[in-house]
Order: sequence, then structure tokens, then C-alpha cells
Amino acid sequence: MRIWLAAIVSGLCWSTVCVAADDVWMAVMLDGQKVGSMHVTRDLQDGEVITSQSLDVRLSRLKSPVAMRAELSATESPDGTPRGFSSSGGQAASGAELKAERRDDGAFQVTDTIRGEAKVSLLQWPEGALLTEGQRLATVSHGFRAGTSYQMRVFEPLRQQVADVQVTVVGDEWVDLPGGREELHHLKQVLAGDDGLQSTETWVDDAGTIRRSISPLLAYRFEMVACDEACAKAPNKDVDILRASMVDSPRSLPGSLRTEPIRFIVAVRGQQHDPFTDTDEQQVTDLGDGKYQIDTSYAQVYNDEDRPTKEDKAANPWVQSDAPEVHALALKIADGAATNVQRMRRLRAFLTDYIDGTVLDVDYGSALETMQSRRGDCTEHAVLLAALARSLGIPARVVTGLVYVDRYGDTRHVFIPHMWVQAWLDGHWVSFDSAQGRYDTTHIALATGDGDPRRFLAARMALGSIDIQRASPMTAVMSAAARAISRPEMTRDAVSTMARNLGPGN
Repeated sequence: MRIWLAAIVSGLCWSTVCVAADDVWMAVMLDGQKVGSMHVTRDLQDGEVITSQSLDVRLSRLKSPVAMRAELSATESPDGTPRGFSSSGGQAASGAELKAERRDDGAFQVTDTIRGEAKVSLLQWPEGALLTEGQRLATVSHGFRAGTSYQMRVFEPLRQQVADVQVTVVGDEWVDLPGGREELHHLKQVLAGDDGLQSTETWVDDAGTIRRSISPLLAYRFEMVACDEACAKAPNKDVDILRASMVDSPRSLPGSLRTEPIRFIVAVRGQQHDPFTDTDEQQVTDLGDGKYQIDTSYAQVYNDEDRPTKEDKAANPWVQSDAPEVHALALKIADGAATNVQRMRRLRAFLTDYIDGTVLDVDYGSALETMQSRRGDCTEHAVLLAALARSLGIPARVVTGLVYVDRYGDTRHVFIPHMWVQAWLDGHWVSFDSAQGRYDTTHIALATGDGDPRRFLAARMALGSIDIQRASPMTAVMSAAARAISRPEMTRDAVSTMARNLGPGN
């Protein structure tokens, strides 16, 4: 759920939502249902412009409420030169803080603190990248004549990345706001290279201050409107955000099919890049026009370029494999196991019973926290399993993606967001899923990482745009292709095309 808030905050930073007046309150809505508030202030202190944003959102997950808060701050000179930025919360976990200050040599010293553990690094500022005041000044300087088009390089503090945003002035419009009608300038903003489906519509005043904003967020319409404090803090509606992250299955997938290879045909709307990843158990083929063929199986493909990295072996603030208590537990569980395969099986089986997976209100817990609380869902399963494996010297990485379930809450036959672990065994990446109890071929991987949830933000943002159109057991696909080969009128290319596009019932 914290990844949702990170997605919202990250989205703010490539739109003029980040452009602030001195003091603005906004109501936050999903599909017209109020779910939170945002407060933006802009102060001039000691010759510096400090813009602060506080975002509070309340959502639910299968009727379990989750309240989230994120804070962003940018410090700039009056002409928009970046001097520092900070953030807290909203990065997939409470206890996450980021602070950056410009040094005399122009580089930024970045301190990233997670669960009390600080990491210091240097950032060379990307040429032309703007923070909030710089965005405001650029917006005003280009003017609001209809048809005006320009590009801005917007810096995203959460991911420390630059987004190139194409801005087009649509024209002047009267807009109905909670406090009354206002004549505003309508701007359309699109990530450079996108097809426009992920665009943000904003309405600003003469000072470049945002008064209304509409953008897509998964399957929802994410909207913010300026109003007074009482309006912004009015009671929120109960919106179950998990349902928007689910993907309907084109058919029932009984247990007998989940143990053999499956071919999925998937359509992805409005994505600039392939949201899926190749692994030893999953091969992705781009069919063009936003369609992909995904073949899932058990580990069998060797990829020399996908060997373990140092991150797959090392401890981090989420996966504390170097903690003595984690290592002691791993040794106890794996005692007597002769191979790493046996060790992973024992670790997986232990965690399936050890963690209470019915708990849905847990934040993105670290391995140590989960080990102590024994509470959580698939994310807690994944980080603890990865920590236990790494503590035994087994390279392990965390996978985020989708998995099929017959029933989840009030829904049936759906793919739900999921996380599991891949361990490096005998030259292959092999999946282990302690939350589900076993890995099967309905697991579709979106991304792999070291367990830091911020690594998975881009992958999670693709969930609302995925449509699984076909799911065919590979035995049926290959059988149909074999029959076609015996037909003399079928060329090799025609057979290949037919096998690629074959779906249930064909």
C-alpha cells in the first residue's frame, strides 16, 4: 500500500502540481471519491524559496484501512536554481527519509535513511533539471497562449531521476471549483516519448499555481482540486485500492494446469516500455501494438547475463541477512540439509506456517520486523525469505508481479499483485513462494530487485494497464502447432504465427 503513496507522490513531481502558491489546500480524489488532502506552502527564507508539500491519503485493502502520509520539500534560489530537497514517508515504508544538500562544487550530498540506517552518496545534478520553483518560473515564462508547446526536465526526488515532460497549452477555461468558478489556463503534460495515454491535465492561474489536476493512476482517475482547509480535511470515502490492482483472468486455471508451462497473451495499455522481465522461468516476446507473449515454466533457461549481482548476496535495510538473529534462525531451519535446494525448500516451508498471512494492515515490514512480529502478507514473506537465504550464502532476489488465485475477497479467477523470491541454485534462478505455499506457472514477473520497495515502483504502476487476454497450456499450443506442420499448405512462418497467437478454444 505504501507503494501506492510513492506512486502518487512521484507522479506529482513531473506535473505542475509541484508548482505552489504561498499556501494552498487541495482535496485528493479517486474516481470522484475523496481519499485525502494535500497542503502546499511556499516561503522565502534567507534568500531561498522553500516549497513544502504534505500529502495525506486514506485507502483500504479488503476493508482494512491504511492511512499514509508523505512530505516533500524543495529549496531553491529565487531564480529556480536547485539547492536541496528532502522527503519522508511515501517511499513504501514509514521510517524512510531522504535529504539532499548542494555542496560548493555543485554536487549534492544525499543522505538516505531507512529504518534508522543512513547511507550517504553524491549526486551530480542533471543538466537543466528543475525542482518546484524552477517549474513555476518556466511555466510562467513560456506564457499561456493556446497552442504553445515546450519541454521541461523535471527532477523526481523520490527516485532521484529526471522526467522529460512535454507541456502543451490547451487554452483558457472557466473551471468549477468547490470555492466557486475560476478562469484558469489549461495545460496538458505528457512524459516525452509517451503516446499520450498517461498524460496529466492541469489548470493553473497566472502565477503558475495549480488549481486542479487530473491524471490516471492504475485503473483510477486521480484528481486534486484547490479548496479551503475545511474542504480538504472533510471525511474521506472508503476506496478499496487493491481491486484496481487486480487483473481478471480470461479463464479458470485449475491446479492441474498450474504445474505445466503456460502461454499468456497480454495487452498493455499506454505503456512506453515492456513492463515484464525475462527470467529463467519466464520468456517475454514483444508481439507489437502493445501485446506480449509470456511463456512461463519452471527454471530451465540459462542466461549468462542474468547471474547473481552483489545486491543479491548483500544485506540492506529491508533484507537484514547480516543480523545475528536472522542467521541463527536460518541455521536452525536448515539444520541437516545437504544442498542449497534442500535448504531453500525448508526455509520456504517454515515461513509458510510461521507468518500470519491474513494480516493486511502491515506496512512494508523489514525481515527483522517480520521475524519478530510474525505478521504480514506476501511482501513480508519475500523479504524474510530472501534474508534467510542470503544469510546462508545463497544469492536471492525479490520478484514483484502477479499470481492467479481462484478467489480473493469477493472476486473470483483473478491475478493479484504478488511478491516472491528467486534463489540461485545450480546455475538457475529458481522461484520459491512461501506466501502461497508453492510456486506455480501462473506467476507472472514484472521486475526483480534487492528487496528495496522503491525499485518496484515503475513495475507496480503498470498494473492498472494490464489485460490478460489468453492463457493456454503449452501442451495445447505445441499440439496445435504439430498438427499444422502436417498440413502441406502451412509454411514454417504460418505455423510460427499460429502457435504464437493460439488461444483457448482454438
